[in-house]
Parts: sequence; C-alpha cells; structure tokens
Amino acid sequence: MQSGDPATKFGAAVRTARKDLGISQEALADACGLHRTYVSSVERGERNVSLVNIVIIANALGLTGSELLQNAGL
Repeated sequence: MQSGDPATKFGAAVRTARKDLGISQEALADACGLHRTYVSSVERGERNVSLVNIVIIANALGLTGSELLQNAGL
C-alpha cells in the first residue's frame, strides 16, 4: 500500500503513539488482547482495521478513537 493510503497513515499513527509511550508491540498487543503479529501488520498498513479494534488500540494507547484517527490525518 502507498504512504497516502488510510491504512498506512493509521498504522504510522499507531506506531508513533506506541513509541511515544515507550512500549513494545507485544506490550501494546497484550493491552489490547490482540496478537503481536496483528499489531505489527496494523503498523505496516497491511490491515483494514475494524472500528472495534481502532477503539481498543486507541484506548490502550491512552487515546480516543477519534484522537488516533486525527493523529493519522483521517
């Protein structure tokens, strides 16, 4: 997928927020109840993330779903 793709933008926002918190993909995945490989594929923009998982990931990062989407420029 291209860098302007919504999935890529969302993944970059997740990666940035995760790194800002200083946590690993595994720690984020554990906080979300998701598998680490899923989080990894989200960060690479390879997943079309469901609304439910957007909210779960955002909450684990201390954000609302709308804040995470705004951070992604979406």
